[in-house]
Amino acid sequence: MSREWTFLSNHGHVLVSLARDPDARMRDVADAVGITERAVQQIVRELVDEGYLRKEKVGRRNRYAVAQDARFRHDLESAVTLGAFLDLVRRGAGRPVSADVG
Repeated sequence: MSREWTFLSNHGHVLVSLARDPDARMRDVADAVGITERAVQQIVRELVDEGYLRKEKVGRRNRYAVAQDARFRHDLESAVTLGAFLDLVRRGAGRPVSADVG
């Protein structure tokens, strides 16, 4: 079976990773997604700038919260909220996704 592509973009993978662990270090997200730490930093910056993630400074670390009511950008999926998507991912993986910003 070929594993050359996935249904989610790196942006989607970073979002899922941070939803699962809002306190994750960029290095850990990069390892989970399979991209560089620099690429993760750029993606996180874009997700924060577009309002899909909120960043809070906690001591020397950052904590991330997913904007649960935000919608997918493409017209084909624009009726789907990030919260509904993350609920689906959580059920499918059998792993908790944190309760985040509404």
